[in-house]
Amino acid sequence: MAELTLIVGHPGAGKTTRAKALAAATGAVRLTPDEWMVPLFGHPDPDGKRDVVEGRLIWTATAILRAGGSAILDFGFWGRDERAALAWLAASVGATAHTLHLPVDRVTQTERVARRQRETPELTWQLTQAELDEWRPLLQEPDADELAGRYTLPPPQEGWARWIARRWPTALDGAGREVTPGTRERD
Repeated sequence: MAELTLIVGHPGAGKTTRAKALAAATGAVRLTPDEWMVPLFGHPDPDGKRDVVEGRLIWTATAILRAGGSAILDFGFWGRDERAALAWLAASVGATAHTLHLPVDRVTQTERVARRQRETPELTWQLTQAELDEWRPLLQEPDADELAGRYTLPPPQEGWARWIARRWPTALDGAGREVTPGTRERD
């Protein structure tokens, strides 16, 4: 069955390294915005463009899932709502979703981020220790249910499709149709 893997963690947690290994082991297509930002925009994090790129990568992952393949989204996914929305989207095209959380302690994170900035500055952006410390409490860690593939967060009043369209404006087809989970959307 087609599966969508959501890689969750802070900068320096080893998300991309793990996603690459998982893709090699399973044949899933790995999609990571960090590898698209510089080639497309000449900068690793231009204001307002990340959500657009992430949206198109989600759109691509959805197409892969519809075709029966599996995809890995290496985004970080700090919010439970993001992960629940994408689990709903996967179900809407007949796929399953799986959260893979990579925790990292502060010391290891600091060392990895500094090494990445030294070794591949063209592929990343400068992150200060203050930013890393500010962001640490923002990640809503997955609970046991989520890690087992049970996404229990109820949909927002507007529904997941509209939420996704607002969060990642380029993620859905142009029609922005509501899709019923467990059924395939008509192409």
